[in-house]
Amino acid sequence: MPEAHSPTEKRVRHFRQILVWPLQLMPIHASSQIQKHWELLQQSGADNPWREIDDVFPDDPARFHAQQYHEFITFLPHVQRFLYGESRTARQGRVAGASPMRVFRRRDIAAVRLVPEPGSAPLTLQVARVDLHFFFDIDVVQLVVEVAGDDLTLFQAQDTLYRFGRAYPAGWDETGQGVHCLHRVEWLGADGGTLAASDFEKRDKYLSFVGRHRAPCIAAHWDFLLRPLVLDHADEPGLIRYRQLEYYRMPVIAYLALDDPRALSRSDFIRLGLLTAASEQSGLPYADRHVADFEQRYCYDRYWGDRVDGPPTRFLCCGHALVMVGDAASPVFTGAETGLLAQFRHQYFLLFLIAHFQKASLLMFSDRLVEALNRLDIHHAESVKEFKRVIRQLFEIFLRFTHRYWFHELSDLAQSRALFRMCTDHLGTAALFDEVRDEIREMSEYLDSDSLRRQANTVVRLTIVTTFGLIGSITTGFLGMNLLAAADSPFPLKVWYFLLTLIPTTWLTLYTVVKSKRLSDFLEALSDERLPRRAKLGALIAVWRHKKAAG
Repeated sequence: MPEAHSPTEKRVRHFRQILVWPLQLMPIHASSQIQKHWELLQQSGADNPWREIDDVFPDDPARFHAQQYHEFITFLPHVQRFLYGESRTARQGRVAGASPMRVFRRRDIAAVRLVPEPGSAPLTLQVARVDLHFFFDIDVVQLVVEVAGDDLTLFQAQDTLYRFGRAYPAGWDETGQGVHCLHRVEWLGADGGTLAASDFEKRDKYLSFVGRHRAPCIAAHWDFLLRPLVLDHADEPGLIRYRQLEYYRMPVIAYLALDDPRALSRSDFIRLGLLTAASEQSGLPYADRHVADFEQRYCYDRYWGDRVDGPPTRFLCCGHALVMVGDAASPVFTGAETGLLAQFRHQYFLLFLIAHFQKASLLMFSDRLVEALNRLDIHHAESVKEFKRVIRQLFEIFLRFTHRYWFHELSDLAQSRALFRMCTDHLGTAALFDEVRDEIREMSEYLDSDSLRRQANTVVRLTIVTTFGLIGSITTGFLGMNLLAAADSPFPLKVWYFLLTLIPTTWLTLYTVVKSKRLSDFLEALSDERLPRRAKLGALIAVWRHKKAAG
């Protein structure tokens, strides 16, 4: 058996990492169901670096590349409508036929400089894109950041995957440096100047923010990247406000082209597939029993093995991450137009983005339900009305989400279908969907039953008023008899008679409504043939009996 390669011999000739960070958007207009946050980003300004990507499919056939065609036909028709819309005619007017996904891009960031440890040599990666993906009718936005680099060591690639996509530090070591995150991250402009830098070492800032707001603070370089979007708990103005939805580690999809991917050890694959901390040691990151079924659960080995024709390619998926490993010498794997690199940046990226969009949307619905319950005060009528309005609104939005965005299959291609299933299975999206659907359905059913109960009580009260009103109506109207012949009386006297009748009649009707609950109990007792006369008489007396306060 050949000797294993040393860590320094394992080099990643081309490395790409795409972070997909889902965030919850807060409503702009409380009375509106559909919040069009992207309309605020369409307004150009000095503090707004985002510009919308109007159409990924240009009119000119010469500008329509084969990769765009391959991307389009990868997906099933209902997913195509989600990603690309119905037709160009509809897209021009931005009507119902347009794609429900809107993409904005900023182009002022050219590179990112990563400093792993204090005093260590920095690693500079090119920034291929920084996008914001908005979705019609769903208050979720996804930040997409793609970085790329050449000729990295395997350790550098593993370390970048593990520590780059951190929204804030998990803690601090004895030197005051952030734990599990890079020492420093800097966004660089086209001229090489620093646009923003991380502040993981500012321990007091993060502690005080959590103490005041009961919410985590976002690191300075991510806060800069999202501007003019503002963290909802921050003490500063901003029309588009966001909240964190998931774990502070951002979901990641990665591409690694190596000289010899078969030289990677099982430990290397486990560290890549589960995004564990980088290590130059050959040992496993976890106990043997914990990773005994790693290949069955996390590896897609359709094109991996000694007897597979063509370049070896292995996919690793744990839900939080999707990693593609292949041969750097193979044009099939490294082709930027028709190879797997192109598919990684388009088909597999969209597959990963959709899976996390679905989960983020469900988490958003769950958060809105909890927030509505927290605001409910059953002792205030206005609070109850607002609660009912929010729940019914969420129910309607969830129905539209189910028919527009929820699907289990997105492609007939075996590989795409299998990877999407692996991703959603590890994310637990199906179980989360059932849980949120049941919560919203139960809440809606409760509101419906409460409305029926209130309507039934109203009908009972009206029935009681009508029943006791019949006594006076029949008595005074028997055979058309009038106790007072006032037809020929002067008009002022008629008005006097009218008011004299109206006031006591109104008072008696309202009094009957007030006592309608007890009168209903009396009529029910009166109609019960099994009750003795004394019990019926007691029910009549109870109409005017005052209940003593408890305690």
